[in-house]
Amino acid sequence: MTLMEFQNVFYKEKNQIILKDISIKIQRQDYISIVGPSGSGKSTFLKLCCHLISPTQGRILYKNKSLMQYDPIELRKKVSYCFQTPYLFEDNVMNNLAFPYFIRNKKVDFDRIKKLFDLFHLDQKCLQKEIHKLSGGEKQRIALIRTLLFDPDILLLDEVTSALDIENTLIVERVINYFHQKGTTILWITHNYEQSKRNANKVLTIEAGKIKSLEVIR
Repeated sequence: MTLMEFQNVFYKEKNQIILKDISIKIQRQDYISIVGPSGSGKSTFLKLCCHLISPTQGRILYKNKSLMQYDPIELRKKVSYCFQTPYLFEDNVMNNLAFPYFIRNKKVDFDRIKKLFDLFHLDQKCLQKEIHKLSGGEKQRIALIRTLLFDPDILLLDEVTSALDIENTLIVERVINYFHQKGTTILWITHNYEQSKRNANKVLTIEAGKIKSLEVIR
């Protein structure tokens, strides 16, 4: 079943065409690695997926309805973007993890938080840690946990293991694979060739703003 579809999508910024004639169908429970040179338009592609930016031309459909018809805030609860450089706010980790519950008018689920900390092999003492005292790798994992507190339909990952060592990179990959097995569709930008092939069922190559190839690997 097609979950999201790009139909002849272009994106232009300051008279420069960033993405050109992008057409692709993303199937429910795909796990797509997105590769290509820096500056080729990969992050722009993810931003279009969650309506952080709007296409200059063409259409994007989510569940057979134009992305433009969705409330952007509600859309991003189901199509969640985790940036390469995580944005954490307030003064400590717990405040960041309480935020997704606050915007949904729900009580904080501490059992869910504990489970995710266990999955990521993080000590729960980190909950009271001040943001400015976190390492780059800790920030990336906290941002991921915040994104995964509510299961998204589509999880957009932009180089989310760039600050991690090999051991923690593999832990993150296992967690993402766990959510994929539960039904989440994954789109993951990576410059790591081995990582791109490890769990994905497809590899999407974007070069100079165009789709060069979509390789089905399993």
